[in-house]
Amino acid sequence: MPSLNKVLLIGNVGRDPEVRYLDSGPAQGGQSTKVATFTLATTDRYRDRSGELRENTEWHNLVLWRQLADLAEKYIRKGSQIYVEGRIRTRSYNDPQGQKKYMTEIVADNVQLLGRRDGEGAPMQGGYAAPAAPAYQAPAAPAAPAYQAPVQDGYRRRENVAPAPAPAAPDFGAPAEEDDLPF
Repeated sequence: MPSLNKVLLIGNVGRDPEVRYLDSGPAQGGQSTKVATFTLATTDRYRDRSGELRENTEWHNLVLWRQLADLAEKYIRKGSQIYVEGRIRTRSYNDPQGQKKYMTEIVADNVQLLGRRDGEGAPMQGGYAAPAAPAYQAPAAPAAPAYQAPVQDGYRRRENVAPAPAPAAPDFGAPAEEDDLPF
């Protein structure tokens, strides 16, 4: 049975992206790979039993590679509101004291800029401006027939698949040849 590891988040960036370059090697043609990391806050609002409004904020560690890291470096800043599609990854490392630590991250596959907390389309630090965007950008329905993405990492991605056509409505106007009603 196939499995699914998919995360969809809309939230506010908690700190400016940290951009690093991995060592270049002969397999990459001498070019280094760019990676950006930052945190994203998502907040759930609910009313407790007494009717008081409560908030619960979750912090997510995001990792963006290559072109998405370029996007983060140019346009994403602390306070930016973004939409992220990705997958969960947990990795381990040894801290300086030799204790094994675990870190859960969201590896982004798609990122959309949604605006800024302090004003949509406001100029960002470093001279870059965020493109104006609505509060939420839903993926557009494809106009072409269903598209089946190539197999990637042993799984077939099903994004961009056209919805199945709606079934035809039954015709209740035609007279029945025999009345089968139980009453």
